[in-house]
Amino acid sequence: QEQLVESGGGLVQAGDSLRLSCKFSGSLSARAMGWFRQAPGKEREFVAAVGWRPMWRGYELVYAEAVKDRSTIFRNNLKNTVYLLISNVKPEDTAVYYCAAGINGTASRQPTDFDSWGQGTQVTVSS
Repeated sequence: QEQLVESGGGLVQAGDSLRLSCKFSGSLSARAMGWFRQAPGKEREFVAAVGWRPMWRGYELVYAEAVKDRSTIFRNNLKNTVYLLISNVKPEDTAVYYCAAGINGTASRQPTDFDSWGQGTQVTVSS
């Protein structure tokens, strides 16, 4: 059974850095991995995604405009883990953050291109 388990959420101060981790099943290692978030009363939105292809060709990276200058997504397939780093967090970063596995190795911004989802981890940024 495919699984994704997020960790690293919690309460952080505005201006601090945040690191989220997502451990995924080995069967998902050749899929793109993405992070999405959903704030109270809002729709789920894309944050970042990392593709997959043979190592010597590099991994495609895609970021949302709201975080692209202060976030990094990377994956470690030896550990079956994908990470999301966000620096200088802001109160508007408060949300439940979800990790998702893509339907293939192409990094995408569209939730419909992801078919396995974790349960989410809450991030609250205090001002």
